[in-house]
Amino acid sequence: MKILVVNCGSSSVKYQLFDMADESVIAKGIVERVGSTEAFIKHQPLGKDKVQSKVEARNHEEALKSVFKHLLDPEHGVISDIKEISAVGHRVVHAGEKFSGSVPITPEVVDALIECQDLAPLHNPPNIMGIRACQTLMPEVPMVGVFDTAFHQTMPKEAFMYGLPYEVYERYKIRRYGFHGTSHRYVSSRAAEMLKKPYEMTSVITCHLGNGSSIAAVKRGRSVDTTMGLTPLEGLVMGTRVGDLDPGIVLVLCEKLGMSVQEVVNGYLNKKSGVYGLSNYFSNDFRDLEDAAIKGNELAQLALDVFAYRIVKYIGAYAVAMGELDAIVFTGGIGENSYEMRKRVCDRLGFLGIKIDEGLNNSKGKEVDITLPECKIKVLAIPTNEELVIARDTRDIVQNRP
Repeated sequence: MKILVVNCGSSSVKYQLFDMADESVIAKGIVERVGSTEAFIKHQPLGKDKVQSKVEARNHEEALKSVFKHLLDPEHGVISDIKEISAVGHRVVHAGEKFSGSVPITPEVVDALIECQDLAPLHNPPNIMGIRACQTLMPEVPMVGVFDTAFHQTMPKEAFMYGLPYEVYERYKIRRYGFHGTSHRYVSSRAAEMLKKPYEMTSVITCHLGNGSSIAAVKRGRSVDTTMGLTPLEGLVMGTRVGDLDPGIVLVLCEKLGMSVQEVVNGYLNKKSGVYGLSNYFSNDFRDLEDAAIKGNELAQLALDVFAYRIVKYIGAYAVAMGELDAIVFTGGIGENSYEMRKRVCDRLGFLGIKIDEGLNNSKGKEVDITLPECKIKVLAIPTNEELVIARDTRDIVQNRP
């Protein structure tokens, strides 16, 4: 069985084609600058050279046509007929309270996602466009939706409710939803396997750290809290996002900067804040910040300190909230690759009895336990694989449909 995993952004289409016989990726790539005349594709077939070429992609349907063209190409393709693709799994960011797991995509499911567009105006519309484009190009192929928010639907009400009038939740469903759910689900499951414990008996704190970052408390296989909220803006300080913020600051910035609320939120809090803003717009790339901090850049150092402090604070809070903890997991671009950031965080976790092995920690992109043998609470670095989770869910749903 071959499964195509599709992740549509506003101006991009990422894809991976899996052979589920051994769960190998036989081709992957991305179409960038969708909607412009400068669109291009980067296509990587298994065992062959990477291909990059200009394509016509005025919309997501045209972008997906170029994907299929490359998958079928005699020279750098990996299939001979589009019918070899048994199903398509779509990453969808926000499902609100509609779905607590992955589901077959039906007209009713698409309608439900449209209802959630106000909760994720930057993400859900292109996700829906990708679904419709695939349905047009592959009308007989089953489609499955896998949602970033679904894993966190197990949070108790005390964790997801804001201190707003209850009618705001009842009427508008304003609450904490959380994101990166597919990643948190994958690495928490892998952590249980590494610890040789049943998933439903394992409690971990998963730290998905990248340009967008979030932490989740996963108690006995269920998400019970997470740092991102109604939108991906809440929680940790991130690459360009502000994270937790006194809402009164928005009004102050509107007055001081002469901006509307929308301009402050979209332009300032989402795109000019985080470590990028703290470093005085030096960089939102943590590699640049770490290099600059070593060379004495005080604001780069401050940005890294604030980032690490927020992580430590949430780990402490979630350890207490769960009342039990087997492991802390680092994943995402920073969590997997920055041994400096892992050390910066772990050095502050001595109260949990955590001590790391410097040699084991000095690794990038590898699955490894970096704690000393005597530590009861383990610290694990686990590369995430959201696409594999989507492919597995898609396979299972398609094989078990009536």
